[in-house]
Amino acid sequence: MCLTLIIEVDKRTRQENYGVIRYSVMQHIPIDEYVIDVLLPDLTGHDRAPLAFLVYIILWTALYREEQRRVALSLHKLSERTGLSKSAVQSAVRLLKRRGLIRVFKARPTAVPEYELVRHWVRRRAKSGR
Repeated sequence: MCLTLIIEVDKRTRQENYGVIRYSVMQHIPIDEYVIDVLLPDLTGHDRAPLAFLVYIILWTALYREEQRRVALSLHKLSERTGLSKSAVQSAVRLLKRRGLIRVFKARPTAVPEYELVRHWVRRRAKSGR
């Protein structure tokens, strides 16, 4: 739980009043501005694929929580987490791969795929900052 301590000082009496505000019991996951400002309208508007954006966000969340470069998720798990059918998830993954937004690795053809996000905007920003 995130708590914020509030200290108010009464100007007249100069007495301090302490209070605690409960902010949130949930963990917050940071998302790059590019994802919201560029990728969201691009996938949902231009490609007309809002489901691909949803799958991307689920992968982002899983990778953030795992603190790894890759995360192994079966189509069934992705389907459960998104609320989409497996075929809708497969189509979204295909589009994300084709757009170069994710990489998919498999040890064997029937193995659970490992997903890696490709954040090309981070590399561009780093190069332009030099």
